Amino acid sequence: MRVLITGAAGFIGRQLLDDLAQRHPDWTLVAADIRPLAQQGLKPNIESVSLDISQAREVDACVQRWKPEAIVHLASVVNPPRGMSDAHLHAIDVGGTRAVIDAALAHGVNQLIVTSSGAAYGYYPENAEWIDEQHPLRGHELFAYARHKREVELLLADARKRSPQLRQLVLRPGTILGERVNNQITDLFEKRSVLGIKGHDSRFVFIWDQDVVDIIRVGLERNSAGIYNLAGDGALSMAEIAGILGKPYRPLPAGLLRGALALLKPLGLTQYGPEQLDFLRYRPVLDNRRLKEEFGYRPRYSSREAFLAFLKARGIAAQA
Repeated sequence: MRVLITGAAGFIGRQLLDDLAQRHPDWTLVAADIRPLAQQGLKPNIESVSLDISQAREVDACVQRWKPEAIVHLASVVNPPRGMSDAHLHAIDVGGTRAVIDAALAHGVNQLIVTSSGAAYGYYPENAEWIDEQHPLRGHELFAYARHKREVELLLADARKRSPQLRQLVLRPGTILGERVNNQITDLFEKRSVLGIKGHDSRFVFIWDQDVVDIIRVGLERNSAGIYNLAGDGALSMAEIAGILGKPYRPLPAGLLRGALALLKPLGLTQYGPEQLDFLRYRPVLDNRRLKEEFGYRPRYSSREAFLAFLKARGIAAQA
């Protein structure tokens, strides 16, 4: 089989490449990314390709040249670099997905696997206690990542109606943890105290990075289709996280925190802005029942166990 992987130089992309190359040496893996992929250590069944996902003609030419049976679309911007415009960000996240769908349909691709996000459900006070895959996708107008993931899912839903012959496996991960992960969320846990918002539990669901890789691989092997939340069992509140870290938990009034972030971010004193207030207080807490019962995959770690494994990899002793 020939598989095209976009975002192949990314955190999950590189792990997926290594896993597939080892387990399926008879597959051809087309590793596409705008960033150069280090050639050292690449297995002989990996073809490294330069691809700007925001350029539809490039995407179409790539799919036409390699004629993959399956595409794994991982390319996305989680943490935009300073100075990246909203238009450029949208062109990568949403325009890139549109280009991948169009090219897949134009050139007879059989299966499309897309990593969406639990963020597509949005951050709202009326979110269900546990969100399943039937929950409406509302994104968030002030939070570009969530807004874009909703747009991506609308494109995918439209393609399923128009072209059901393209099998879609859509994955909605919660917060991904791993031995080497580092992002805005993990930065929250490295402060001297753990901040929260008064009156809100701010529960997190975690999924281990190798579980995400395994689920994508199994999806390819089985030619699977469907929509699945990716999360370990259970959830951890910010207060529980603080207890595990042995750090003070400081819940602040929402208005005070919003005002502080509005002042500090323009000065470059924090990476968080007031638009991320809802991100913290109205967390979408993902139900993983369908992943276990319908897809047939049980994550190796619960949310709590994933967090403990994350700390262990950093040499941090859990306190509770």
